[in-house]
Amino acid sequence: MAGRPLPPGAVIGMLGGGQLGRMTALAAANLGYRTHVYCPEPDAPAAQVTARATTAAYDDWAALDAFADAVDVATYEFENIPFATAERIAARVPLMPSTEALRICQNRLREKAFCRDLEIPTARWAEVDGPPALRAALAEIGAPAVLKTVEQGYDGKGQSAITADSDPDAVWAALASGAAKPLCIFESFVDFALEISVIVARAPDGATRSYPPVENRHRNHILDQTIVPAPISPAVAERAEAIATRLAERLALVGLLAVEMFVTAEGELLVNELAPRPHNSGHWSIDACRTSQFEQLVRAIAGLPLGSTERLSDAVMQNLLGDEAEGALDRLAEPEAKLHLYGKAEARPGRKMGHVTRLLDKS
Repeated sequence: MAGRPLPPGAVIGMLGGGQLGRMTALAAANLGYRTHVYCPEPDAPAAQVTARATTAAYDDWAALDAFADAVDVATYEFENIPFATAERIAARVPLMPSTEALRICQNRLREKAFCRDLEIPTARWAEVDGPPALRAALAEIGAPAVLKTVEQGYDGKGQSAITADSDPDAVWAALASGAAKPLCIFESFVDFALEISVIVARAPDGATRSYPPVENRHRNHILDQTIVPAPISPAVAERAEAIATRLAERLALVGLLAVEMFVTAEGELLVNELAPRPHNSGHWSIDACRTSQFEQLVRAIAGLPLGSTERLSDAVMQNLLGDEAEGALDRLAEPEAKLHLYGKAEARPGRKMGHVTRLLDKS
């Protein structure tokens, strides 16, 4: 791009075909861009709204090369794409956020070490590679705690609660023994008052814009509701935005970074996880913000000025999980409700089928 914005009609490559890619593609179209989706699944949500889609495995190098040659810039809608795939694309076309940001955010140990090196607080943690190390972590950090796989886990997958009575051998066997190179992270349990997230956008020239902190409420380890804005003091909100911005800057990120944090009863902030992409907790921004997180991602990777993150109203975003999407169109009768369905045919338990954002008077 050499400092010039992508012209209208340019093609944005999207690795991954889920709902985040779908909503990004819709935002890109509003700015005059085309999106080419690459993912292994046919009829993926993102592919339903784009003119070009490649259905191929992430290790199909010929298909990846052809995809890279057909786009002007590339991004990804989830961080669990194989790293070798991202490297292959980045060697042929600008990939944003960078492979280094992806490398850190794909791995919970690297995430925690990255925060530690910046002196950003997190829960106490330890690297665990087997039952002996798990026993040592229990002795040093204590219980209750959570044992998590280092990679791939999300929405409660790849983790196990640890109590003082837990059998380290049994816990390890259930969670990690099947991995080729088993490696986990042991994290102390945080007795938090609420969980929040902050999404920050960063442009190629280093400009940043952060969205206000929001509260996230989970059900069965899956995001259920996002409350906008989070019920925290202005001082805590300012610190949360400063932490997210600092992390994005140190990653030299171009695009979006979502930072999940715990807020303790004392008002302290502990970073939990990072995601270098649009985030479920930012869906409210489509309807209640001057610039949605998806438009902001497109602006950043296209070299356009970042948009205003002013909140136009308060909001509650409700995920529609599994069969909760049945009769979703009935919600359109509610004057304050904005419905978004993702085009998924099969409603499995816990699967994100869509969301509803209810707009409220701004506080």
